[in-house]
Amino acid sequence: MTETAPSAIPPTAQVTLPDGRVELAADSAPPSGRYANEDLLPVPARRRTWTTYNFCALWVGMAHNTASWTLASGLIAVGMDWKQAVFTIALANVIVLVPMLLTGHAGPKYGIPFPVFARASFGIRGANLPAVVRALVACGWFGIQTWIGGEAIYFLAGKLIGSGWSDASRIGGHPWTMWLSFALFWVLQVAIIHRGMETIRRFENWAAPFVLVGAFVMLWWMSDKAGGLGPLFDQPSKLGWGADFWKLFAPSLMGMIGFWSTLSLNIPDFTRYGRSQKAQTWGQALGLPTTMTLFAFLSVLVTSGSQVVYGKPVWDPVQLAAKTDSTVGLLYALVTVLVATLSVNIAANLVSPAFDFSNVAPRKVSFRTGALITCVLAVVICPWKLYADPQGYIFTWLGLVGGLLGTVAGILVADYWIVRRARLDLADLYRAEGRYWYGRGWNWRAVVAFAAGGVLAVGGADFHPLIDGRPIPALAGLADYGWAVGLATSLVLYLALMLPRRRTAA
Repeated sequence: MTETAPSAIPPTAQVTLPDGRVELAADSAPPSGRYANEDLLPVPARRRTWTTYNFCALWVGMAHNTASWTLASGLIAVGMDWKQAVFTIALANVIVLVPMLLTGHAGPKYGIPFPVFARASFGIRGANLPAVVRALVACGWFGIQTWIGGEAIYFLAGKLIGSGWSDASRIGGHPWTMWLSFALFWVLQVAIIHRGMETIRRFENWAAPFVLVGAFVMLWWMSDKAGGLGPLFDQPSKLGWGADFWKLFAPSLMGMIGFWSTLSLNIPDFTRYGRSQKAQTWGQALGLPTTMTLFAFLSVLVTSGSQVVYGKPVWDPVQLAAKTDSTVGLLYALVTVLVATLSVNIAANLVSPAFDFSNVAPRKVSFRTGALITCVLAVVICPWKLYADPQGYIFTWLGLVGGLLGTVAGILVADYWIVRRARLDLADLYRAEGRYWYGRGWNWRAVVAFAAGGVLAVGGADFHPLIDGRPIPALAGLADYGWAVGLATSLVLYLALMLPRRRTAA
């Protein structure tokens, strides 16, 4: 199959509104066929209604969760003090906000989700590559969050039932009651999914403030046990500000960036509902860095307090809450964990992979079916291994995720902003043999850039505890900068490979 060169966008296929947003022309038939379904079609301009407040609220709901808590507390557990941990997380979120805004631009302008957006660079069929990679990462996140929710149920039931529950016989390294708690929380989330997106939206509206209040309650409890806030601020760094800290800083920064690198790709899944570019830009700029920094600040103070009270930092908030002697306090803390986990898991780890899996077979896989596929794969990935310790969680899981997804982000940014100057043909994003068909539906240039960037980003990484050793030891020096290496490599290589094609089209 020969490649199809870009041609002028038919003037009747789409219309540009005075505010710059684009939608399909009213007199044109909506895209149909094997590459389109109702969930993947562009959102009409009249239904793009999210304001700055809506995007801020979205980030509050997603950032105030147990995984964000352990992200910050994990840095304390590996030796940083509160200033170093908050600085690392704040800087990471300012950095990741840049590709977040660049890829999010396509959402309110064209009303398309991430997998359709990726078709412009990877091809109609080739977009399944980044979509499936992104979806599998979401499955891992969904599994980790579900394990955290199961922990909350396990500790809560243990306090209420007694040692018969807590000290049950072990299977696979964990009590069988922990596995049961994991399954119960998994079923709870599946039940919410079946009730539909409106139930999810209502749940998100009240979950975020509830969780934030819970975090302040934990801070008050820990400062009370430590004898005031002073001891929480006085915990020294085990690393100092010398070579030991800076050696740990780079992989920690990449891990923090990796935490939201998933959303830096699929943020169009949410911004497609934006009323304007101003709404998504200000909403994300105000919502992400500030929210994550505040929550990180609360987390590191509470973890520092646990180091004062218990002699060692307790980085898992569920295990920390289980140490209280108050049944009422325990109930409140663990219910907060459950609400926080449900909030982020459904919003961040189900919506996007549901679209991604639907993109693989649009005529057979609906949004709801894609969400159920995510739930099943989340168990297969064995999330309890990923979450076993802060070293593996931050440096292995988040580092690998950031390296791979940074590579995809580089390609998307290069294609949308530099190659196409933010101009897309909506109809052709759903049509075989159009401008985004390339060769048999795949743009080999994007695939090569993705492979090269991915190898350089994660080839020298330490995969422990998943496997022992590094796949390519010679690349070990790049592993600490995986996200940056992947993004820069893929961006530059993609542009270099697309240059001859642009000249031909011109």
